[in-house]
Amino acid sequence: MALTGIQIFKLLPKTNCGKCGVPTCLAFAMNLAAGKAELSACPFITEEAKAQLAEASAPPIRPVVIGTGTATFKVGGETVLFRHEKKFENPTGIAVLVTDAMSDDEVMNRIDKFNKYTYERVGLKLRANAIAVKSISDDPSKFGALVEKIFKATDGALILVSERPEILAAGLKVCANRKPLIYAATKVNVEAVTRLAKENSCPVAVKGSNFDEVAELTGILNKAGINDIVIDSGSRTVKQAFQDQIIIRGLALQKKFKPLGYPTIAFPCEMTDNPMKEGLIASMFIAKYAGIIVLSDLKGEVLFPLAVERLNIFTDPQRPLATTPGIYEIGNPDGNSPVLITTNFSLTYFIVSGEIESSKVPSYLLIMDTEGLSVLTAWAAGKFVADLMATFVKKSGIEDKIKHRKLIIPGYSASESGGLEEELKGWEIMVGPREGSHIPAYLRNLK
Repeated sequence: MALTGIQIFKLLPKTNCGKCGVPTCLAFAMNLAAGKAELSACPFITEEAKAQLAEASAPPIRPVVIGTGTATFKVGGETVLFRHEKKFENPTGIAVLVTDAMSDDEVMNRIDKFNKYTYERVGLKLRANAIAVKSISDDPSKFGALVEKIFKATDGALILVSERPEILAAGLKVCANRKPLIYAATKVNVEAVTRLAKENSCPVAVKGSNFDEVAELTGILNKAGINDIVIDSGSRTVKQAFQDQIIIRGLALQKKFKPLGYPTIAFPCEMTDNPMKEGLIASMFIAKYAGIIVLSDLKGEVLFPLAVERLNIFTDPQRPLATTPGIYEIGNPDGNSPVLITTNFSLTYFIVSGEIESSKVPSYLLIMDTEGLSVLTAWAAGKFVADLMATFVKKSGIEDKIKHRKLIIPGYSASESGGLEEELKGWEIMVGPREGSHIPAYLRNLK
C-alpha cells in the first residue's frame, strides 16, 4: 500500500537542503506521495529508507526499456497527466512496420529509410526508434529469416509482432540479445508468451479486448515475475483508441490502478490507408499518451514533423528549449572568418545561424550557455554579460581556430562591448546588428 506524505517525511533526512529541487523535506515527501518526484533526487536518503520508500517513489507508470546499446529507448515512467504540472519523461517511441509479406526491395527500402532519416535540431538527433516486424505468412522460418535480415541491416530496436508463440520464438532465436519487445500476449497465448519473455529476458506487450482483459493479462505476467510490460487496449478506431489512452493514463495516475500502470502502444498504421491521415493520427497519440506508435512507412514529410512535435512535448515546459553550447562552423570557415557570439536559446540559434548561412560568408558562431534565455532576457538576468562572455570565449577554443582577434556581439548587448575589451585583452569587440535579418548585409560588408 502506498505511503502518505507524512509517512514518507518521517523517513527522510529532514535537512531541508533544497537539493531535491524543492525547499523542504516535507514538500519533497508530498511530491513523492503524489508521484511527482523521484527518490533519487534526495542525495542524503539512507539505503534503509530507500527500501521502505521504493513503492511510494516508483512512478505510477512503470518505465520500460526496449533495445540495447545506442538503439535503446525508454517509454513510460510518467507521473503527470499534463506537462505543465511537471513534464513528460520519456518520448514516444516511433516504429515502422515491416512484414514478411513484403518483397525484398520493399523491406530494404524501409530499412534504408530507417537508417537514413535522421534530423538534427538544437544539437539533438531526431529519428525513428524501432522496426516492428510482423508475421503475415504464419511461417516461422520465413519470419525468422526476415528478422535476421533486419537484425543484420540495422542496429535499431525491434518489435516482434505475432500472436503465435512459435513465430515469436523463431524471431527471438535471431535477436533475443537485442532485447526486442514481444508483441503480444493475449488471453489465448499468455502462458506460452510468458515463458518466452522469461527465457529471453525481454519486455512483452499485452493485447486485450477490454480493460478488464488487459488488467488480467498484466496480473498474470506480474505473478510470473515479468514487470516490463507494454499495453495495447486492442482498439483500432481512432476515437476509441484515443479514449483508451486517456483512460489508461488517468486510471494509472489518478486512481493508482497498478494493473494499467504501464506504457501503451498504438497502431496508426491500422487505422487508415491514407499516409497523411496516418501522420495526423500519430501526432494525436504522441500528445495523448502513447508510449510507442507504429507507422506503416517512414516518409520524411510525416516523420520530421512528428519528431519535432515529440521533441517539443517531451521537453520541460519550465525550461526554454536550448541549443548545446560550443563552436558552430557555418559554411566551412577558416582562420580569417568572422566570429559571432549569441545565447543558446534555440530560436535565437536558428535565426542567427540561418541568416549567417544566407549571407554566404563562412563564419564561426559561438553559442554560450545562458540556460536557454534569449539575448535581452539573458543580459537582464546577468547571464550574458562581459565577464561571463569573456570566460566562455577563452575556454571555447576559438583562439586556436582563427588568426585574428575580432568578436561580433549582438546589437542588443552593445553596452557590454567596453567591458569585453577589458576582459579580452587584444581583442576587438564589434557590435553587430540588433535584428537577425540584418546579419547577411553586415557580414558581406565586413572588411
